[in-house]
Amino acid sequence: MPYDAPIDEIEFSLKAVAGMGQLEGLPGLEAYDEEIIRPILEEAAKLARDVLAPLNPVGDSQGARLEDTRVIAPEGFKAAYDAFRKGGWMGLAAPEVWGGQGLPRALALGVMEMFHAANMAFGLCPMLSYGAVEALLAHGTDDQKNTYLPKLVAGDWTGTMNLTEPQAGSDVGALSARAVPNVGGSYAISGQKIYITWGDHDLAENIIHLVLARVPGAPAGSKGISLFLVPKFLVNTDGTLGARNQVYCIGLEKKIGIHASPTCVMEYSGATGWLIGEANKGLACMFTMMNSARLNVGLEGVAVGEAAYQAAFSYAQERKQGKVEGISGAAPILHHADVRRTLITMRARVAAARAICHACGVSADLAHASDTPSIRAAAKAREDLLTPIAKAWSTDMGVDVASLGVQVHGGMGFMSETLAAQLYRDARIAPIYEGTNGIQAIDLVGRKIAGNGGASMRAMLTEVDETVRLARSTNDPQFVQLAERLWAASKALAETTDWMLARMKAQEQDKALAGATAYLALAGDVIGGHFLARAALAARQKEPDFRARQMALAGFFAETSLASAPGRVPGITEGGDRFLDNSRALFGID
Repeated sequence: MPYDAPIDEIEFSLKAVAGMGQLEGLPGLEAYDEEIIRPILEEAAKLARDVLAPLNPVGDSQGARLEDTRVIAPEGFKAAYDAFRKGGWMGLAAPEVWGGQGLPRALALGVMEMFHAANMAFGLCPMLSYGAVEALLAHGTDDQKNTYLPKLVAGDWTGTMNLTEPQAGSDVGALSARAVPNVGGSYAISGQKIYITWGDHDLAENIIHLVLARVPGAPAGSKGISLFLVPKFLVNTDGTLGARNQVYCIGLEKKIGIHASPTCVMEYSGATGWLIGEANKGLACMFTMMNSARLNVGLEGVAVGEAAYQAAFSYAQERKQGKVEGISGAAPILHHADVRRTLITMRARVAAARAICHACGVSADLAHASDTPSIRAAAKAREDLLTPIAKAWSTDMGVDVASLGVQVHGGMGFMSETLAAQLYRDARIAPIYEGTNGIQAIDLVGRKIAGNGGASMRAMLTEVDETVRLARSTNDPQFVQLAERLWAASKALAETTDWMLARMKAQEQDKALAGATAYLALAGDVIGGHFLARAALAARQKEPDFRARQMALAGFFAETSLASAPGRVPGITEGGDRFLDNSRALFGID
């Protein structure tokens, strides 16, 4: 069965769960009203189903290839990108002044889920361009914006992030790429960057690299990083393309998945570039890109999980094995209770992750567009809290769900030519992208929780308590049971939050961070369960089948993930001591 975008679920999540109605009429979003969500999703679904999904196995088998210093995308990818570009999808959430459509970022998340689900390797190309657009909007000069934003927003040019070097991965302060001033205000950029997604390709006429490097005399470490704009082709004053810049792809990484997405080794040999923002202030510019990318990578987890669920559900309907009462001969494995349990596990976790990402996207829109300072501040705090959870919890979920998809397929799922196998391989990169998920957990505890004394998490838990109250007030036994599970889980999250804050305040950082990953997983479960409960409550006014589906997802998640929450507290608060106190015996370190 080909990928078929879950339009109803995405629309419902955006409207009823994430609350996109709050965005209508805000400055910069005047073109938006909820009536346009459905037709936009329907058009995106056609491109995903009819153009991108059929290329997914082609890209996996052919992969991108390097010819001299040119990267050639797999067969059909250029035509697909042309369709994406002509459809205006790159500019969906970009400001109208730069040629965009001025629509919410949250709506763009709903669209990008479809593109990633249909073809994750393809979706990575525009995802990196979104980050470049965000960085230029926030930090670019007027000249840089006028020269590059219209082309990037139109999709005529694409963008990249060039951060990692052989000796500098997550520790970007260790990078050594150099930027030497030229006469006239430009810089000569030299150095090597690795793991550069879509660093070169033949889909667009120009590629705009955003490159971290050091100017002469820069301070050591992260305080000495600057950000530069380095085009593949220099741009003339009239906007036409000029000479080829001295930046080339000199190698393609061989990966276990996303074969169609070229992961490039880039060589800069005195390439001409221009400073973005202030010298030695590149870290702030970088985080503008990174935060945009982290939420979009979280959507990749949702997307690959949805695709894995659809593939597994289709296979479970077709594959016949075993006996079931009332069915003559071998029965489709969908009739076996354990297979159905696996499928609802997949579907519930995807729905929870989708809601977390959508809520984060709406918060980002409110933080940017609201004309009320208090709303902007609260929305920014919510966005900051949810970003590491959306990235880490959703991408871990994507891998787990893709693995369950292989399990439903049985031995067939282990065959490399199946979609189930490809999705599992493709999914595995997302927990590594844009800061590993361990780094996301450190960020959640060390910055987002400790940074404001736990205020943003307490605000989130207050909202969870309101959902508990609403569920109890229905007097429906199913909702009352759901409320009890959510209430107990929220208390577990509150307890571990207080413990984390106490450890950080007492300068016992190692103890806190030893439990950070488990804490983020618990936070994702509780917040995801809260959103599923909110969805079930909102669905009470919908038609019976839709209402039953939402209740089934929320109830199952509550009786599995939420039910285990109280028992996970000791693993967060005490588990770290058990290995920190015995590090010499375990690892040979003090």
